[in-house]
Amino acid sequence: MSSELPPQVQNQLAQLQQVQQQAQTLATQKNQIENTLKETENALEELEQLSGDAVVYRTVGDMQIRTTKDDAIVKLKERNETLSLRLQSISRQEERVSKRFNQLQEQVKQAMGTQGGYQAQ
Repeated sequence: MSSELPPQVQNQLAQLQQVQQQAQTLATQKNQIENTLKETENALEELEQLSGDAVVYRTVGDMQIRTTKDDAIVKLKERNETLSLRLQSISRQEERVSKRFNQLQEQVKQAMGTQGGYQAQ
């Protein structure tokens, strides 16, 4: 059937698939960041419940380094802020990709409607 479609419609369909893949990739990234953000928030909650002189370790690469509770809280809050900003950025990208997908989908519907000799409603 695709050989019967004009090149313009084939191009629009290819773009539609590409945008759909972008949306899926962004959704996966967003999910990963949301999970990491939740883990960071849980770690912060646990840290804040510890006494001030508690022994705390944080992971750096393959190592765990002893640190103070306050330093660990500062690092986690920085990470939390970075993740929140990244999440906002991905959400904006997701919104743009979704709009683009809807535009392309409408263009393809219109092109397919006119191909059949009638206008799609």
